[in-house]
Formats: sequence, structure tokens, C-alpha cells
Amino acid sequence: IINYILFRVAMTLDIMVVVVLATVVFGFAPLTAVMIILIALLDDVPIMTIAYDHTQVPKEPVRWHMRRLLLIAGFMGLMAVVQTFGLLLIGMKWISLPDWQAWIALTQDQVQTAVFLQIVAGGHLLLFVVRSRGSMFRPPYPAVPLLAAVLGTQVLAVLICGFGWFVAPLPWAVIGLVWLYMLAWMVVLDTTKLALYRHLRADAGRPAWYTRFLKEKHPAQQTSSSTSIL
Repeated sequence: IINYILFRVAMTLDIMVVVVLATVVFGFAPLTAVMIILIALLDDVPIMTIAYDHTQVPKEPVRWHMRRLLLIAGFMGLMAVVQTFGLLLIGMKWISLPDWQAWIALTQDQVQTAVFLQIVAGGHLLLFVVRSRGSMFRPPYPAVPLLAAVLGTQVLAVLICGFGWFVAPLPWAVIGLVWLYMLAWMVVLDTTKLALYRHLRADAGRPAWYTRFLKEKHPAQQTSSSTSIL
């Protein structure tokens, strides 16, 4: 459920803030009503498979730290906003530069499609980032149902954008560039997540290095009836 909370809060912030910023800065909506419906439908499939995902089960009862939970979710949401709005800025700059337009011509409607693809695919990659407190490239690895759900929805999203089903068709080269952009951001998000968890890893307000020192010095005294969930 923690994975779902982090993912849902981050994606909600991403869509809401980007839509408002784009409307204020550029005077147009970056997503159509149909795109928002498609995003909701495509997001539901991986979310339903979270229950089958691999995870580390604590040996003791867990205690939720809501302030930390909301802080992490808000931080990841802010990073997602930077990621999506950054792509939107690139797209708007693209359609204003003749040299770039001579290479691959883009319209404002196609920029909307690129933002749609980024939110769908980038959101699912974000799910892989927030599913554990460690690096996403280390165990526990995602379960087969989750991987299959994400792969299936991504193939469908690419086909929707490539063939122009319900959206303006996007050149395949641009689809590839959007995916490269998202993969680079996936590494950035995972790195910043690890840094944030290191910053928050403390015991009763003590810094993490001091907590480790106490555990090494007095291991028998470091017992607790509950385990922190974050």
C-alpha cells in the first residue's frame, strides 16, 4: 500500500501542477480530456498488480510515519513535475525553432501527445522507483505480474501515440527521444530517492551515523516493539 500511496500522490501532483503551469505560462492545456481518461485507465492495470509484487516483509509490527510518507510522496511529485514540465518546455521550444522543425516537424497537438506519453510511461517507471527504499536495480526485483502489466500498457501507449488513436500521431523518432528522456530521468529519480532516504534515516532525531554507532556499540540495547515503515 505504501507503493500505491507514493505513486498516486506523486502522479496527482504531477498532472495537476503541470496542467496549471502550462495554462498560465503557455495559455494552452497540455492534456485533453481524452488523454486524462486514457492515463487513468492505463494506470489502473499496473496498480492492480501491486498486490502480487515482491517486497520485504518486516519481522515486527510496523509503525507509519505520516510526515515522512507525505514528505517523500511530495518530493517525488515535485521531481515528476520538473520532469514533465521540462519535456513540455523542450516541446514548445522545438516548435519555435526552424532548424529543429526542419529535422522533425512538430505541432502543438503533437507536443500534447508527447506529454501524454511521458506521463503514462514516466509514471510507470516512477512506480519501479518508489516500490522499495533501496536502489531499483537491486533486489527485491519486480514480480512477473507487475512487469507484464507495465510492459503491456507501455506497448499500448506507444501504439496509441504512434498511430494516433484518440491523439495526434507522434513521429516514431520523437517517441524514441521521449523514452530516452524518461530513462535518464528514471536514474535521476532513483538517485535522489536514495539521497532523501539517507537524509531521513535517523532514530529519535539522531543522525544516521550516530544511530549506527549506537547499534555497533550496544547491540543488545537496540530493541524495539515496532518497526518504522519509512
